[in-house]
Amino acid sequence: MMIRELTHADFDAVIALGEIVHGSGYMDIDELTAIYYKGIKHGINANFVAIENDQLIGFRLTYAAGQWPQDQWCTVDKWGIAFEDVCYFKSNTIAKSARGKGLGGQLLAASKTAVIAQGAKAGVSHLWQQSPNNAAVRYFTKAGGQLIAEHPQRWHQRYMGEEYMCVICDHDCHCVACEMLLVF
Repeated sequence: MMIRELTHADFDAVIALGEIVHGSGYMDIDELTAIYYKGIKHGINANFVAIENDQLIGFRLTYAAGQWPQDQWCTVDKWGIAFEDVCYFKSNTIAKSARGKGLGGQLLAASKTAVIAQGAKAGVSHLWQQSPNNAAVRYFTKAGGQLIAEHPQRWHQRYMGEEYMCVICDHDCHCVACEMLLVF
């Protein structure tokens, strides 16, 4: 298994895996392209993929500090760190066949190393509480993340777009996002 920086050549496989794990309409090529460029700062790419037997089995998408918009799901006043010094860990997605092997933590570690080199002092994420076995919150907590707030319906269609179909809730998503902060 190999972890390396995300490239344009990986985009189709990232979109396909995202739809399998998170649901139809999770991300399109325009959104992934925008995410990709928000993750590059000072020539350092904070987006990573995991490859095994020439197949993409996981990815970590990360916005560099100062290169992402604050929204209503960010409880900045509880962070204790200035918004412009915080990166955003956008998505950590693992194929079902690769889960339970520590891959999420390895992808997070790769992105963390990159964002520290970019100058970030912390990273925030909205973790999918309903992920299989609550793995998202568990791996982020294991990495040192602290719960800031819970946001019900973070991924509801009124925020994600009508095309999004949650793998658990279908067209009416009520999954909870756990806003968590990881200080470096």
